[in-house]
Amino acid sequence: MKKQGQLKQKTKLPEFFTSLFWSYKFSWLQLEKNKQRIIINTINYGSWKHWQWIIENYGEKEIKNIIENAPISEFRERALRLISLLLGIKKIKYASRSIKIRRQRNFPKI
Repeated sequence: MKKQGQLKQKTKLPEFFTSLFWSYKFSWLQLEKNKQRIIINTINYGSWKHWQWIIENYGEKEIKNIIENAPISEFRERALRLISLLLGIKKIKYASRSIKIRRQRNFPKI
């Protein structure tokens, strides 16, 4: 049985994701390093096929965690409502974009 949420040694997104990242250098995207951007763009602009891929490769738990902790302004309202219903997300921890930016400046990733 395939274990959900493991990237299975993949390093690149499948080519059918290129249309979701028109403002990014697609070949530079890394599955682990850019997972928040990949998940958010997929939720906002992806088709059912894209959604299935991220659920299969990142797992519901990781996707829920990213959704619950991202600023609500990152999401298109209808897409957020649908994914919340599908994954059983009851509350989203609202964090304004300015708070997120301030935290990143004060606590850079090591």
